[in-house]
Amino acid sequence: MMRKILIVLLLLLIGLALIVTVLEMPTFGEAGNPTNNEVPERYLERSIEETGALNVIASIIIDYRAFDTLGEATVLFVAIAAAFATLKAN
Repeated sequence: MMRKILIVLLLLLIGLALIVTVLEMPTFGEAGNPTNNEVPERYLERSIEETGALNVIASIIIDYRAFDTLGEATVLFVAIAAAFATLKAN
């Protein structure tokens, strides 16, 4: 019985932490949201000096968003491999 009480309390604590986190998040699409103003400004103003790239777009894709780009490339590779495997099986 004590174990069930501890589990319920732990779940309530996790639920409370999630609710507090969501309530503290900035409103989606709000102009004052840091992702709408600070991040793009930093990318545009400092990308060439921070990354050494000659192209701002390339510096964002390769340096700032490398893991995201790697994930997208992996998904595309797996999709192409699955398509080839499916076509080859027939």
